[in-house]
Amino acid sequence: MPRPGLRHPALLLGVALSVLVLDQVTKHWAISDLADDHVIDVIWTIRFRLAFNTGAAFSSGTGFGKFIGLGAIAIVVVLLWTSRSVGSKVGTVAMGLVLGGAIGNLGDRLFRSGDGFMGGAVVDWIDPQFWPIFNVADAAIVVGGILLVLTVGLTSEEEEPAPVHESPTA
Repeated sequence: MPRPGLRHPALLLGVALSVLVLDQVTKHWAISDLADDHVIDVIWTIRFRLAFNTGAAFSSGTGFGKFIGLGAIAIVVVLLWTSRSVGSKVGTVAMGLVLGGAIGNLGDRLFRSGDGFMGGAVVDWIDPQFWPIFNVADAAIVVGGILLVLTVGLTSEEEEPAPVHESPTA
């Protein structure tokens, strides 16, 4: 049965805020140090390269940024609401990762220059070259989402009631 309130509110807030701050600091760094097509080769195929995404994941849906932003607001509200039923610390960390990442990318859409409400572009800068370019918020959302799926799967198995065996009556 879901609990009436969030069991680990400080953990949720701490993780979400940490992701948000790290995301925004690294995006600020990328904008200032990777401007003018400057690329930093890191290791193997991984490089840092500045890109602006006005669409959805993997730069799909270009031109639908306003709708994607509105969807992100809905996701943040749903995450905040459903976080009340998360009982485990791992689930709370996962929720904080997704929440912090969603708010980080939503902030880009709201506050980065663009065409009106939700017209800003998300700043991406980690370019593995064999995968679409992404940022810290994207990584947090993916890792948090995977953890949430694992947590829900493991929790539902643990919470299933043991079968009741009826004893024969004599």
